Amino acid sequence: MSIYVVIGIAAFGVLIAVHEIGHFVTAKLLGVKVNEFAIGMGPKILSKQGKETLYSLRALPFGGFCAMEGQDEGVDDPRAFTSQKRWRRFIILIGGSAANFIAAFIVIVILTSGVGSFVGTTITDLLDGFPNEGEHGLMVGDTLVSINGERLYYVDDFSTFMQLARSGSVDLVIRRGGETIALDRFPLERRTFIINGEEELRFGISFNTINATPFEQLKYSCYQAMNFVRLIRVSLAQLISGAVGLRDISGPVGIVDAMNNAGQSAAAEYGFMAALRNIAFLTAFIGVNLAVMNMLPIPALDGGRILFIFITWAIEKIIKRRLDPKYEGYVHTGAMVLLLGFMAFVLISDVLKLFNA
Repeated sequence: MSIYVVIGIAAFGVLIAVHEIGHFVTAKLLGVKVNEFAIGMGPKILSKQGKETLYSLRALPFGGFCAMEGQDEGVDDPRAFTSQKRWRRFIILIGGSAANFIAAFIVIVILTSGVGSFVGTTITDLLDGFPNEGEHGLMVGDTLVSINGERLYYVDDFSTFMQLARSGSVDLVIRRGGETIALDRFPLERRTFIINGEEELRFGISFNTINATPFEQLKYSCYQAMNFVRLIRVSLAQLISGAVGLRDISGPVGIVDAMNNAGQSAAAEYGFMAALRNIAFLTAFIGVNLAVMNMLPIPALDGGRILFIFITWAIEKIIKRRLDPKYEGYVHTGAMVLLLGFMAFVLISDVLKLFNA
């Protein structure tokens, strides 16, 4: 087994642990009784009974849970989850995603601290033969603001959204001399340019370099964390529109395989430390992904439970009495069965992709 597979599994386990720790810490701080805190799923490997909480490590590294008293049913216990005020339940439910996002941001800050410079979106040069140079096209000194409505901050955004454009023209917004100019259906695609006597496929644009001062490093870290959220939004839009299919979705096996590939490719060219940086970067992205996906308003997920806090509040205002939490529990249980079925489908798909089926 590759060392990077082991590192990938460990990284994924840490992400799950961080998420559940977020729930656990907020629950404890707000006085909610936690019956079990588990890392992993399936049979117990190790366990230790605390004062009131059972701490366990389970066989399967992909998962975990923070089992609170009365989480899906009404119980006569003032420390039960369902006995808490709505704002307290909201904080506990958001705690897992908040922990993932904070941890991912810390990883990004650490990785960014070693960067010497960044590349912005202000044009510093156009290669000879660039076909759309001039007052009605692009000029040196222009700053690219957006492509097809997506804001650009660094050159990575330019590369990403040009790749997603899927055509030879884009709706481009630029800033020139303090004026914002829209270039609709602007022809922009990779072309063959002669560079140092050799043909290269390029857009023909060079962008400005930004010195990585501590302030710029922090600014870039904030951008990167929020850009991860944007990429997730773009991916979900592609899934809904049919631009990508269910087979393109990866679960734990696919994620670990991606980490393994990222590690091996970086190690082959730059060494072990570069491999670790690649895996750490991917781990940060997955951490933000986990935070965002858990906040989707889908039953069984944290976002779905938060949605039900508002739904039950509205219903109780109308009927003038408290709803039995068990009915909400039925919805989440049913949704969890469907979610587990979907996860099984993704798992099978990941395994088949490993064997190039």
